[in-house]
Amino acid sequence: MPNKIVIAITGASGAIYPKLLLDKLIQAKDQWEKVGVVMSNNAKDIWRTELGNEDYKDLPVDFYDKYDFMAPFASGSAQFNTMIVAPCSMGTLGRIAAGTSDDLVTRAADVILKERRKLVLLLRETPYNLVHIRNMETVTLAGGIICPASPSFYSKPATIDQLASTVVDRLLDLAGIDINSFRWGN
Repeated sequence: MPNKIVIAITGASGAIYPKLLLDKLIQAKDQWEKVGVVMSNNAKDIWRTELGNEDYKDLPVDFYDKYDFMAPFASGSAQFNTMIVAPCSMGTLGRIAAGTSDDLVTRAADVILKERRKLVLLLRETPYNLVHIRNMETVTLAGGIICPASPSFYSKPATIDQLASTVVDRLLDLAGIDINSFRWGN
């Protein structure tokens, strides 16, 4: 199956993560056939606030409206094999855990889970309450991967981009994208 990836960007803080993720995916263009992006209005506001631009508009990937249920990845027959929600708000986590397919993000996540494909949620919240933890458990039991936005420091990152890249590189590893990244023991 060709590598087809859905990126969902929700309104949680952490716009640097999807920015770096999309930049690195574009650099690895030879490793995927299609990337579809769903971005909430809150995510666009957060991107402008945190990054000071709207550069996402210039990226060479396919963007879909949050309510476009005709998007290819709204159906399992389109064979998108990976979905990354970065960052993933707690509200989105809760709707995915409950199976509430009320928009394209939650419908696509439902499709990925029902097809037994890879769903990765980059959670950006602290601290967690018991509802968050139970929702993480539910998604994990359904086959999803919870990946907190917890950067590593052993590569001695010197910039915010390098620090955030330690998280993004994990996302790309989980998606099966071969990247040049710091590896423990190398």
